Amino acid sequence: MRTRLLATLVASILAGAASPACAQEAAKIIDQYVKAAGGARALSRIQTLTLEGTFTSEDGKTGTYTLDTKLPNRYYSELLAGEKNLIEAYNGKSAWHRSAAGEFGTLVGPEGMQLEAAAQYYNSRLLNLKRNKITLSSAGHAQVRGKDSLQLEVTTATGVKRQVFFDPATHLIVKEAATVGGIEEEILYDDYRAVNGVKLPHKIELHRGNEKYDVVVSRAAINGTVGERVFDFPIKSQVKLPDLKALFKEIDDNQKAIDKLKENYAGSQSEEETEFESDGKVKKHEVSEYTFFYLDGDEVTTLVKKDGKPLSDPEQKKENEKTQKRIVEHQKRAAKKEAKEEKAKEEGKNDEKDEPGIEIFLRACQFVNPRRERFRGQDVLVFDFEPNPEFKAHKLVDKVVQKLAGVVWVDEKAHDVARLEAYFTGDMKIGGGLLANLQKGTSFVFEQSFVNNEVWLPTYMEAHVGVRFLLVKGIKAGIVTRYWDYKKFNVETLSTIAKPKGAAEASADPPTKRE
Repeated sequence: MRTRLLATLVASILAGAASPACAQEAAKIIDQYVKAAGGARALSRIQTLTLEGTFTSEDGKTGTYTLDTKLPNRYYSELLAGEKNLIEAYNGKSAWHRSAAGEFGTLVGPEGMQLEAAAQYYNSRLLNLKRNKITLSSAGHAQVRGKDSLQLEVTTATGVKRQVFFDPATHLIVKEAATVGGIEEEILYDDYRAVNGVKLPHKIELHRGNEKYDVVVSRAAINGTVGERVFDFPIKSQVKLPDLKALFKEIDDNQKAIDKLKENYAGSQSEEETEFESDGKVKKHEVSEYTFFYLDGDEVTTLVKKDGKPLSDPEQKKENEKTQKRIVEHQKRAAKKEAKEEKAKEEGKNDEKDEPGIEIFLRACQFVNPRRERFRGQDVLVFDFEPNPEFKAHKLVDKVVQKLAGVVWVDEKAHDVARLEAYFTGDMKIGGGLLANLQKGTSFVFEQSFVNNEVWLPTYMEAHVGVRFLLVKGIKAGIVTRYWDYKKFNVETLSTIAKPKGAAEASADPPTKRE
């Protein structure tokens, strides 16, 4: 959760389309659905939606069913049947579930993204697709219960896809298919009735994995009272938050020690960048592979492969020279910073950090839903965060942090962040929007693993970016960085570890570390 993560995101940001006929067909299907469901005006007025009823499973067991949604991105699905109770929810910051075994846990990775996407989809009502960062593509015709239907593929901002099927006669949704919480789901809808001018299904056939549930809706409500507590992690599973100011200070103070430990490691990483057209189709896809090591906590990378192909010897030599240049520049900056700090110390001045510390999160964010969980075999403290409306932002970094909401996993013993998920709750304008406009919904994930039982090291970073530059050019992209093959070394072996495979004779040895 350090500012370096934000800097990495910003650096990443600044760093075959569907036919018009298909796009027009998809838009036409949605337009017909909106009109049939009650009209854009009625749908746009939905703040909360509740469906409650009873179900019968294939093995004859009965239970209750609840679905709650709330703007802008809250989602809660519940199946209660004695001991076999299933709950999935997204509270606007983190995704969580209750398994059939009765265990509560935070969902991460694809499973968490799928629940976040479900929350976005159901709250969008398929309105204002561009603003909601939802793209459509027509998949033609398909059979649903032996009848013809029109199939669309709906893709959310994070790239999660959902198949939606429409009745050509009524124009209403008859089926949805998606992976939710890591489990394949199919939902079939029937018996639509008007509620506050909006058509809602009163019979639902839910296929979840190998299970089937026939749901009869007994209550359908629009804009009823649905509190935030519905979507939050259960109180009985929460714990008391420690002194966050003290905890964050420990993490911040411990960063120098962590950076020093990181300098004992080198590894490999790949960066996969995908740029999308406005309709969600892939425009460009590139994969780059690097070797890297650390200097003062910062990665020093050397490109060794492009789209799976090793660089030629001349290309590799050029990349090695670039790396050497970056090392020299880094050392010059470090020496200058050290001299500045030393001078300030001699003059009795306070040593001010060049970059703001983690304490900015204490002022700009609110922290809720604390719980203790296991993550990658380690005990961690997990809590959600959201913008603090009372905080007055002045600097750019203040404004960036105040726009963030998400969830963080902290190893209290190692004093480091194990995982961070965050997204922008609103547009982030840089230079008043003249230079760039980082769009609402832009999200990123940062994950580490505890290596050699001594230090958390990065294993995964992912960003889904929507940004518009100079009021003209818009970019929608996904960036995934993976780290692997960490090796521990000492000063004497640094030069051999840093050399790329197949380019030993061309590689320039990096300088030994400063003591």
